[in-house]
Amino acid sequence: MPTGSSPRGQHGYTYLLVLFVVAGLGLLAAQAGVVWQAVAQREREAELLAVGSEMARALARYRDETPAGLTAWPTKLEQLVEDQRFPAPRRHLRRIYRDPLTGRAEWGLVRAGEAIVGIHSLSTLAPIRRNDLPPELDGAAKSATKYSEWVFRPGLQEASRTDAAP
Repeated sequence: MPTGSSPRGQHGYTYLLVLFVVAGLGLLAAQAGVVWQAVAQREREAELLAVGSEMARALARYRDETPAGLTAWPTKLEQLVEDQRFPAPRRHLRRIYRDPLTGRAEWGLVRAGEAIVGIHSLSTLAPIRRNDLPPELDGAAKSATKYSEWVFRPGLQEASRTDAAP
């Protein structure tokens, strides 16, 4: 004869129901984590597009404002922050921005000899965005399999000068 007030055959059903509820909540939390991670990556990707485009425009300003007879491209990113080619130093960038995907102010540099003609992230994550990319990204960005293949280059509108060609 069972002791207690529960009828025969109902022992453990409440416990089993609580286990299913906890498992369901765990699956829901895991799905929310995946969605949150995708949202966070989209935000970092948007920041990368903004920062990379700004750095490409700074490279273009450096190139376009080059006095005759001087090298048209920087050899270090620091030259974009303080351009010493003029009597009063010019600033094409406020600072060297950090890569939003790696968190470091370290960038992959695309060089033509010693000259920096483009930059890219060092992240190996796969990009989410494929369309509506800024013009500073080269054409291969749509088929890129990782962010490090997104190369930001200055536009070529005034690159026809003999000392400006990379």
